[in-house]
Amino acid sequence: MGVNEDEYWVPEHVREWLRSLGFSLPLEDMEPHIRAWDRWMRALGDFYDYRDTDGVGRVYEVHRRSIHPAMRVCREWGSLLLNDKTQVACDSAECTAWLARFLFETGFLPMAQECVVRAFGLGTGALALWVDAGSREVRVRRYDARMVVPLTWDAEGVTECALVTRAHWRGQALDQVQLHLRGGLSGDGSSRPDGGTYSIVTACFDRDGNRVEPEGVCPVYETGSTWPTFSLVKPAIDNTRVDMSPYGQSVFADAVDAIQAVDLAFDAMISEVDNGKMRIFLSDVMFDAERDGRGGRVSIPFGRADCTVFRKVMSTEDTITEFAPTLRTEAQERAFRCALQMLGDLCGLGTRYFDLDSAGYVKTATEVSADNSALMRNIRRHEHALEGAIAGICRALLAVERRLGAELPDEGSVRVTFDDSIITDTGAEKRQDMDEVAAGLMEPWEYRRKWHGEDEATARRRSAPAARAGTADDGRGRAELRSAGPAAAPSRAAGRA
Repeated sequence: MGVNEDEYWVPEHVREWLRSLGFSLPLEDMEPHIRAWDRWMRALGDFYDYRDTDGVGRVYEVHRRSIHPAMRVCREWGSLLLNDKTQVACDSAECTAWLARFLFETGFLPMAQECVVRAFGLGTGALALWVDAGSREVRVRRYDARMVVPLTWDAEGVTECALVTRAHWRGQALDQVQLHLRGGLSGDGSSRPDGGTYSIVTACFDRDGNRVEPEGVCPVYETGSTWPTFSLVKPAIDNTRVDMSPYGQSVFADAVDAIQAVDLAFDAMISEVDNGKMRIFLSDVMFDAERDGRGGRVSIPFGRADCTVFRKVMSTEDTITEFAPTLRTEAQERAFRCALQMLGDLCGLGTRYFDLDSAGYVKTATEVSADNSALMRNIRRHEHALEGAIAGICRALLAVERRLGAELPDEGSVRVTFDDSIITDTGAEKRQDMDEVAAGLMEPWEYRRKWHGEDEATARRRSAPAARAGTADDGRGRAELRSAGPAAAPSRAAGRA
């Protein structure tokens, strides 16, 4: 498999520098798989562009059409898991309000959704803090598996990580490495013992592998955060490609054959339409003639792009003959639909997610929630893993902001509320919860915490007036019921009937 110079992968001189610090690099075992998944997402490779030979031995280039099924699957997962209705809430109302403002102003959710798309395609992604100590500004940036190099990990997860990107300084392309380390580096460049808080170590290299120090770049920044200043984003799928690897596995790793089947069926269906165009055969007498440069007479041909009109040489009978082959598109459409169903099933979306009979391939939320329980179970698994990544980076963000001078209290627990309206009938679920509140089976503050993303203290405070009003109403209702006496009983019995 060739390497495209336009693609960015961790360069060798960066790998050598990381090895010199005493780290082993798990990227080298996973890189062949990540490269393959990347090419499937972009519909590149020998399956899509290859050479074939015709009946007389001439070699020609062939390009297979594609609907980019691998990328489509990843984009569907990104839209299912994250959207602009996703909320992050803390026990502290002040921290919740600050996070909501930060996430909106920095466009965090669209960026995180793109991170999920790439992570589900390549198996791994990362969200990490970027700090400008001079302007006292903190941002969250995203990375995909090509740029992520875990450094310290165990069965519980990754605790230290290197993130490698391309940067430009004074018109010069540099490789920028940021190490998120617990304790940082010692003076000789070796890893420093655990200091309890995280440091961000930045190193830059030119294209020749020489270490450079651009102006304004802080070599070591002490964040003061006990929480990791990065979070890995991975599908909730076991990595069966490399055992004991800190990397995740692509959501379509086991569906490559289904991806091929989808594009094979699609290409065959389009080729059938193209090859099934009507052909018109014309006798020689229908063609005008002109003189060539040597005095001979030659027929004036139709345009080169017109492949539907052909000349019958030395023929004067049946001056015009039409030929229209029978199309087999219905059978090929069934094959295409079957391939899409296989793809959806193998990628965790269920066999009914992609369907040619419904607009956009996706059914309504009520239909999906009613007949696609596999999709809902998988969404819950992925949401649980994603919640840890988002909550972790938000905790580190709040810690760094406090170090920079923001007056924020302790956030307590951090929760992520996902918008599942695309797969569940959210309106019906809200109405059911409101009925339970009215019946006393759910507290009003529990409803506000669930549907408004408020912390418990805020939800209790805001629901207190409504609760008191409801108690008074209930009292009047009970008094009226008692005053009604036995006369109320027949109406209840009739209602049951």
